[in-house]
Amino acid sequence: MSRPRRGWGEDVPRDPHIWNTLGYRGTEPGAIEWDATPEFCFHDGNGGYIVHGGMVTTLLDTAMGGACWATLADDESFLTADLRTEFLRAARPGMLRAKGWVVQRNRRVAFCAAELHQDDELLATSRCTQIIRTG
Repeated sequence: MSRPRRGWGEDVPRDPHIWNTLGYRGTEPGAIEWDATPEFCFHDGNGGYIVHGGMVTTLLDTAMGGACWATLADDESFLTADLRTEFLRAARPGMLRAKGWVVQRNRRVAFCAAELHQDDELLATSRCTQIIRTG
């Protein structure tokens, strides 16, 4: 029987890699932090900035992927089959924290969820379906 893998973010990946490009930091399996800067935002029309929704979704997807990855054996990988994000509030420049977890997993599929917070405020939630691949 294979041992579960370590969580994403525990080892620094080699370039090129999205973790290095965006400056993600893994805090625990399925949890990441990202310091959103104005370069990843658009103007809100009032002199401020809002983080692009694609970046919010990427952060949530990565957190759920990390949670799923931590459950895999060495001979397993996964692909995202479905991804949904609900935007509750606008994300602003600053530290964003995403936490993902596996809701249910069987031999072939993992259902995951995640939340995105800034300070103590819930900004977005997400769910995905991961297809587990063997070999």
